[in-house]
Amino acid sequence: MALTQAVIEIEQHVAADGWNQRPRMFALVPTTELLVTQPRMAAALGITDEAAQSGGIPTLTSVEQDGLALDQPLDEMLGKMVWPAAVVGCALVIESQMLPPSAEAQIPEDLEGAALERWVGRHPERQDVRMAVGVLRDGTRQAAIRLRSKDSDMEVLSGSDLVPNLAEALLGTFEE
Repeated sequence: MALTQAVIEIEQHVAADGWNQRPRMFALVPTTELLVTQPRMAAALGITDEAAQSGGIPTLTSVEQDGLALDQPLDEMLGKMVWPAAVVGCALVIESQMLPPSAEAQIPEDLEGAALERWVGRHPERQDVRMAVGVLRDGTRQAAIRLRSKDSDMEVLSGSDLVPNLAEALLGTFEE
């Protein structure tokens, strides 16, 4: 439940900045630990002991990570990431284009990489999507997907198995 809430809040936070964004990474930390170890950061985020005692704060707090190495493929960037022990999970928000299953048979076999991306980008059935995928060290995963054609908080899809490959890649950032 805590991860679901965190991922949906992260997706809504990113959505407030519109479309055509770079990938954005968030560390997930227990809110109670943040109150103890980073009181100034907690205060800046509006998290107080009083709010925690009344149940008015989330279990997990997301902290956006700056300085992502976006000049390399996503899998390489994730392969180099290391999280400190205080980070219990992470979430990544990326935008992409998807085709419906009915269009997959039309994909030319000889296309890959940038050429495939261009082909998909020109396909009349493509959907622009924003995917927020979060994982916890224990293997728990959650995703939220927003279609540009249905750009509303009420239309965001969520579930644990919506983006399995990206969830696996994020879990890999916690392996030692």
